[in-house]
This record gives sequence, structure tokens and C-alpha cells, in this order.
Amino acid sequence: MDLELAGKTVFVTGASGGIGSVIARSFIAEGAHVGVHYRSNQASANALVSEFGSQAAVAVGGDLADETEVESAFARVAEQFGAVDILIANAGVWPAEHVPIHEMTVAQWQATLDTNLTSVFLCCRRFIQQVAKHQIEAPAIVMIGSTAGVFGEAGHADYAASKAAIISGLNLTLKNEIAHVAPLGRVNVVNPGWVVTPLARKFTDDGQAIKDALATISLRKVAAPQDIANATLFLASSRVAGHITGQALTVSGGMEGRKLYADEALDLSRAIP
Repeated sequence: MDLELAGKTVFVTGASGGIGSVIARSFIAEGAHVGVHYRSNQASANALVSEFGSQAAVAVGGDLADETEVESAFARVAEQFGAVDILIANAGVWPAEHVPIHEMTVAQWQATLDTNLTSVFLCCRRFIQQVAKHQIEAPAIVMIGSTAGVFGEAGHADYAASKAAIISGLNLTLKNEIAHVAPLGRVNVVNPGWVVTPLARKFTDDGQAIKDALATISLRKVAAPQDIANATLFLASSRVAGHITGQALTVSGGMEGRKLYADEALDLSRAIP
């Protein structure tokens, strides 16, 4: 089915990472023009642009927790392809170290919220400003949340809190606000669970850690980045999701916040894509 994304200008934040790069590639495959955002991994963003050409993608650097850099990033995308029709707010950080809240520093808490939440606020604000300015008819925002924002995640209160704020507070507020600016404007969230990315390879090499995760997942397998990209394409498309807004689509294989399987019921040979 044609998702009618061809010719749309899409800004994908955090597009140099494992999930973000696959999201960017997926929009390019649909014929969209994509702003490939990076914060520090410029080489990866440039490689993606080189692969598809400047007619399909442009690399855009910046610290999205800085409002001046957010404005510059949107301006760079617009300079190349015109005003942004679709924002994919994917950039974020998951602090790898397990830190219970009674040991967590204010510096860590603030850094995580700046990267995961303040950056999304600033990007959504700038996006809706330019939606109003350019009178974009059917704009869409898709934010990337997490199952941690649904179930919580011990040792990662900062991450879970930032994602919960996106899933409920921002999502449910912005779906009303954008409709006052553009009546067909939509805002939704994709909530990934466990996803195999380069950063998660340490997890995939630990058989017990895999079993602990799979014991909470109905499908007894972990997602590939393309699973998240497919959900993002769906929610971004006015053709197939034009009457869906304010929703959180969880892509986690049926994950629950409780154990579903004993270790002996888990077959690791088919668990990792």
C-alpha cells in the first residue's frame, strides 16, 4: 500500500543511532525527504546521506536540548527540502548503569530529562510553530516512548520518568493543541520494548539476561529496529492513520510487567533477529 509519504519533508532526530537510522532509511524508501539528525555521530549521518544522495537526505547536527540549535536544525532541513511535514522525535539516551534513585545524582537526573524530554518539547514547539507559519495541512508528530514509561524500570527512574511524560503528558496535550493550528494535525507515540541495536548487543550476548527479558514477552522474541520503524511509518501516514491521534502504540511483543514463562520454555535460537 502507498503510504503517501513521497515528497514529504521528515525530520528524524537521533537518526545516526540504531533505531533512528532505520527509521530514516524507511522514510527515504517511501520517497520522503529526510533530515538526518545527529548529536555527536556525524560520520554515521554523513554515511547515510552519501548512500542515498542529497536529493533524499541531509545531515543536521545539533544539541536538541538547546533551543537555538533546534531552530538552526529545522532551518537547515527547510533550506534543503522545505518546511517539515513530519517530525519523528526519536533522539534519547538510556543510561547504561543501573542506579537506584537513592543513589542517583541530580546531575544524572537532569541530563537524562534534558536529552529525553526537554529536547522533545523544543522540537515539538518549533515544529508546530512552523506548521502554523507555513499552514501545513496534515502535519504529524511521532514521538518515541518506551515500555519503561508504562511499567517503570528499576534502576532507571530518570529514563522511565522522561518516557512516561512523553507517553501521557505531552502526547495527550499536543494532540489537542496541534489540531487548533492544523485541523488534520496528529500526534502519537511508539513505545518500543527490547530492541536489538548495536548498544544492546551486550544484552544479546548474555543468555540469562535474554531469558529474563523474554520471560515477560508473549511472543518470546526481541524486536528488530525495523519493527519500530514500521510502526513509525504507519502513524506518520495520513493515508492509513489519518484518524489516529493521541495514541501510544506499544511494539514490544506483548510485554507485560510480570514474568510469563519459566526459563525452560524459552528457545534462544529464535529469540534474537
